[in-house]
Amino acid sequence: MTRSNGGFWADFRKFISQGNVVDLAVAVVIGGAFGKIVESFVGDIITPAILNPALQAANVKDLNGLVVPGTAIKYGSFLATIINFLVIAFSIFLVIRAYEKARKRFERQQAAEEAAAPDPVALQQQTADALNRLAQAMENRGI
Repeated sequence: MTRSNGGFWADFRKFISQGNVVDLAVAVVIGGAFGKIVESFVGDIITPAILNPALQAANVKDLNGLVVPGTAIKYGSFLATIINFLVIAFSIFLVIRAYEKARKRFERQQAAEEAAAPDPVALQQQTADALNRLAQAMENRGI
């Protein structure tokens, strides 16, 4: 990363405001929350629904030294995990929405500042052209 005139904090702000950094952060958070849904689905619904009846049919209560808990399917835990995922996703959505709004406002402000501040070389050229036209007009009128 090249050093800009603003120093460390300006470089950090530029780095953090890049779209790919924000996208990666969102993907990690959403992926972690979705991973909890899959873990809950397997651990609270699939395993008790399939593994526990199979273990009971085989008259086995101990699997690899661990006692398998009751055979109740834990719908509440699974639903809580889904709700947790939705809350996390909604929170991330609100943060990203506010971030994008602020970024667009910042870009509009920069564009307005660039439009308001004329290029000094172009301004000098326009002034020179205007003076040349004025000189020609004065010569044509004999002044």
